Amino acid sequence: MSYKVLSAEVIHETNTFNIHPTTLQEFEDRFLLDGPQAIAARGDQNTELAGLLDVGRDYGWDITHTISAAAGPGGVVTRDAFDTLTLPLITAAKSDWDGIFLMLHGAMVTDFHDDGEAEILRRVRAVVSADMPIAVTLDPHANVTQAMCDLAQILISYTTYPHVDIRATGRRTAEVLHRTMSGDIHPVTLRAHRPMLEEANGGRTDLGPMIERHALARAFEARKGVYAISINGAFPCADIADVGPTVLITCDGDTRPHRQIAETLADDIWANRHDALNTYLSSVEAADIAKTWAVGAGPLVIADYADNPGAGAYGDGTNLLAALIDAGVQNACFGPMIDPDAAAFLNNQTIGAKVTLDIGGATAPDIGGGPLRVTGTVKWTGDGRVVGSGPMMQGLTRDFGATAVLDVDGIEILIVTLPHQMLDLNQFETFGIDPALKSVVALKSMQHFRAAFTPIAGRIIVCDSGALCTLDYGSLGYKNVRRPMFPLD
Repeated sequence: MSYKVLSAEVIHETNTFNIHPTTLQEFEDRFLLDGPQAIAARGDQNTELAGLLDVGRDYGWDITHTISAAAGPGGVVTRDAFDTLTLPLITAAKSDWDGIFLMLHGAMVTDFHDDGEAEILRRVRAVVSADMPIAVTLDPHANVTQAMCDLAQILISYTTYPHVDIRATGRRTAEVLHRTMSGDIHPVTLRAHRPMLEEANGGRTDLGPMIERHALARAFEARKGVYAISINGAFPCADIADVGPTVLITCDGDTRPHRQIAETLADDIWANRHDALNTYLSSVEAADIAKTWAVGAGPLVIADYADNPGAGAYGDGTNLLAALIDAGVQNACFGPMIDPDAAAFLNNQTIGAKVTLDIGGATAPDIGGGPLRVTGTVKWTGDGRVVGSGPMMQGLTRDFGATAVLDVDGIEILIVTLPHQMLDLNQFETFGIDPALKSVVALKSMQHFRAAFTPIAGRIIVCDSGALCTLDYGSLGYKNVRRPMFPLD
């Protein structure tokens, strides 16, 4: 039998502390594609859509993909953007389908609803039957709510951080959907939650306790009636009631033993809540290590965790860059610095010109560092389009907008217009910077950079520059989370 499957992709990770609302323009800046455009651009890369299409071909499904849209992490999504993005899905859902496949993040907050994904599911359920199979893929930084689990039978998250198994997760989820549409299984998704802002370091899966947890999860999945176990480290920069790590089990049959599995894994997260897998240095401490780093030992990679645009930070903090310049660090690169005005100014200069200007620090000078006056030489200007080459971005396109490279005292600074975190070597190489040949590589990312940069690194250190995604959670002013909440209480 050829099943008719409706699909859509609407992705946003909302940092509620970011003062800039996420409008439709931010989705257009990242990607906003209709079905055929999305399949052409994303249908054979590390995407959930590619995994869905793989399984659809295997079973001869008739797939109608309505929309693929994503904005970079940022402030709350506006109602206008949300309504515009969900309209194609809701309109199409009114036709006859055998199943629905949704590619969501799990941490969307709108300006009218704290639970963006549940609101999408509510709108879908309003026009389809209560027993229509709905499958959802999630990022493991989802803040999964009970409402989401009540509205969709199947919710399955990636198992890696960095997220190198996105396509594989699409395949896994589509296989469970196929068995559900055929009547072979009748799944529900159970949820266990703990009152923490996040699991240690967002659920790193390259080291630490998540390795053993996922091994246990894969072993539990061999049990009768268990189809997927998802362990979500959560997204802590969301001041909402249901923030925090969750364990999900998509299963059927007698749910009591399955629920015990979820609670056991969640208990382990809680028991290890004091874990710290990263050592967070100050900007000055990181710069002190950088200035004595041996040339030829492989680059010292410094990740500014707190100013990561991939978690909704502004990406224009200057504390780390200022410390590196003050320390006299040479043969280094730094990026990205999100500064549209500086990028535009530099794009009107000639290559080789020596210029003096302020960069960064315009959004929130009191956190992460204010505007930094620098004098440097223009090395590169132009369009910021990048095609990825690494494990996460292979073949996918990102666009920094108007982009420039400015050499300041031996540090090549990548100055861009549109915010993206650094997770691919091509995000430097496209603009004439070879990070493998640098003594020091300073970048704005939390964890995703490791997939591409670990192979070239002599050492990796992590910095908390005090920007918006600081680990000093008490400084952020949470108001809506349920209390008590670790580590606030």
